[in-house]
Amino acid sequence: MTRKRSAQSPEYAVSDEAAAYIADALRELTLQFEATHFAQIRRHYQSITPTRDDDPWQLDMFGKHPPF
Repeated sequence: MTRKRSAQSPEYAVSDEAAAYIADALRELTLQFEATHFAQIRRHYQSITPTRDDDPWQLDMFGKHPPF
């Protein structure tokens, strides 16, 4: 059952069942979007990621960690 709120409140009260349904629908929509647009998203991130400079004099501080 939904709770009533004042007319001034912009929030809407929904039941737990309705909230779960909405969350599942949004999750499914997100998975479908990712499946259809994943290659485009990956290309975009690769285009904005700076390329690594292979300067032999530059120290690689974060690439390889020594074994402990």
